[in-house]
Formats: sequence, C-alpha cells, structure tokens
Amino acid sequence: MAFQCREPQVSRLKVLLLCRYGPMAASTRHRFLQYLPYLTEHGFDVHVETLLDDIYLQDLYAQRGLSRTRIARSYARRLWLLRRSWHYDLIWTYIEAFPWVPGWLEAMLTPQGIPYVVDYDDAMFHRYDRHRSPIVRKLLGQKIDRVMRDAALVVAGNQYIAGRARDAGAKRVEILPTVVDLDRYPVAAPVSGTERFTIGWIGSPATAYNLQLTRPALAKFCDSRNAQVVAVGSGSIELGDVPLEVKPWAEATEVEEIRQFDVGIMPLIDSPFERGKSGFKLIQYMACARPVIGSPVGVNREIITDGENGFWATSADEWIHALERLWGDQDLCRRQGEAGRRQVEERYSLQVTAPKLARLLRSVTGPKLLSESQADASGSKNGEGTVT
Repeated sequence: MAFQCREPQVSRLKVLLLCRYGPMAASTRHRFLQYLPYLTEHGFDVHVETLLDDIYLQDLYAQRGLSRTRIARSYARRLWLLRRSWHYDLIWTYIEAFPWVPGWLEAMLTPQGIPYVVDYDDAMFHRYDRHRSPIVRKLLGQKIDRVMRDAALVVAGNQYIAGRARDAGAKRVEILPTVVDLDRYPVAAPVSGTERFTIGWIGSPATAYNLQLTRPALAKFCDSRNAQVVAVGSGSIELGDVPLEVKPWAEATEVEEIRQFDVGIMPLIDSPFERGKSGFKLIQYMACARPVIGSPVGVNREIITDGENGFWATSADEWIHALERLWGDQDLCRRQGEAGRRQVEERYSLQVTAPKLARLLRSVTGPKLLSESQADASGSKNGEGTVT
C-alpha cells in the first residue's frame, strides 16, 4: 500500500488594516487597497478600517473648517475596534493608530498579543520631531520611534525611512517602494495630443508648494517657446508668469492626463521631510513612458538615472537645460520614456511587489496550519487524499 504525502495546508490569515485616510489619499490606494485582490487570492481576509474619510481630506485641501466632533467620533470608533480585535491574526497599520496621541498612551490602547506591521511611505516622524511647537516636539518627537520599535515589522517606502526605523531599534525593517499596477498603465501610451510642449505635474494641494522651486526656470523656458505647465490635482496655485493650466485630479482620469504630458517633473525642496518622499510622481510618469526631470533629493536619486531615463536638476539653469534638451529632441524623449517604463516593470510595479508583501505579512505571524480534521475536509473538497 502506497501513501501520498501531503504538505501542511496553511489557513487564511485575518488581517485588520488601519488606514489613516480614505481612498482619495494616494497612500491608501497605492500602499494598501491595490494589494487587496492579490492578498485575498493568496490566503488573506483583510478588513479595512479608515480613520479619517474622504470628506475630511476634501475639507482639508479646500482649507475649510474641520469638524472636531467628526474627528472625535473617528477616534472613538478606532478605539472601539481595537478593543475588539482579538480575533485577528495581524494588525496592519499606516504610520500609527492614533495621530497626535502620545506614544505611551497609544501603546496602552493597542491590543497586546497580536503582531502588527506598520507602514510608512513618507517621513511622517518629522511632522512631530520638527514641529514648530516645542510642546509637540517634547510630547511626540519620539513617538514614531516607539511605534517602530514595538512593531513586529516596519515596511518602509525608501532607505531614508528604513534608516530611521533601524536607528529607533525596530526588530525588523523591509523596504517596499510605492508602485503602480501595470494593468492600469498600458504599454501603448500615446504621445502628447497637442502641438504645445506640456510640462506636467501631478499631486495634491499638500505638495504643490514644491512647484514654486521651479517657477523662475519655467517662466524663462516658456517665455520664448510654445510651452505650458499642466498641474493635475494641485488645487489653486499661483506661478506668476508661467503659462499654467490647473486640472482636477480623479482616479479614473489620472493616467490619461499623464499621457498628455511631454515631460513629467518632480521638484523637491531639499529638507528632511522631502528626503523621505517616495518618488511616486516619477514612477507614474515613467509608467506612462514619459521622460522625467526631478530634484536629486532622497529617493529621486535612485529612481532617476541622470541622462538615461530622465534628468536631475537643482538650479534654474539646470532645469532650463534639461527642458531644452527634451523640447528639441523627440528621439531622446522616446528613449528616456522607454527606459523609465522598463524600470517600472522591473522594480516599481504591483506585479513585482505584491508577492513580496504577501510573504512579509505571513512571515510575521508564522505558519498558521489547518488542524488535521480541517485539512482532511479541505482535501476531500479538492478531491485529494490518500491513494492505495
């Protein structure tokens, strides 16, 4: 009599995902939500809970008054949820569970005995340790370090954040960049549909201030050329003499908007917070096979290989020189766009990072095996079992 050996079957993991914002936020969409179909297919049951919804972000970006009552209710709901989270195998958190709450208090409110993974795509610790208020710096300056130290795993969007986590004493740190889903970015990206040379930027009102860095260069470049700047999602901004068109951001149209760019730009002020940015704008432009120009700050230096898939630019003269090279050479635009697209396919795509994320999340809990009776039942359903 012969027997067929069976590998132990791993059960589904129950995960509580604590997002800070709703799907309007790029961090929520690209660090979490776009992974859910893959995780569901590969043994995860993820329950998503948002602290602050899209209405909060709309009010924030529009500089309207924020409802303190609404915020208080959001915090109360999260606390209620965490106190009843004993049946989850893992808690997966963006930044922290309770913003602006001291670390010692958050530790008391977080359930013990359930491993948690904390994710960062920006240097959010600088919101506390570099705050203008000395009281905030004293009470919260080391909070994120404690959260990182207590976590079973810190997932960092880049080396800058990973370095902070290691210095904080985190048990385990892994780097996972912010990526795009290639299914949303088809290879056949059309060229710009206008005769006017379009310098494009995409983002949110919270980051649009970086465009001021390039205002003199953009004004000088566009002054003698048929060129314009298109800012998608920036909200109301003023760039002086720069010919500017502001467009609203929408998830359904963002890829098509980028395809209309001749070049995508990502200027960054060289400050600690910007050094921790994820460079996602560059990745979006490259996914659409667009050449890029970016400040050589933080992860931008890793994403852009100067002269191959884009250009670095710091001074006004460097910005103008890079724009002039691309404006006068369509073949260079094509070559750099293709090189950027290849890099996204190899390093910055969901198709590459989803399997890694699934392995990381499962490794935190260890193998959760089905009992023998459960395995037998599962095997019977699948037509498996002993063979004589």
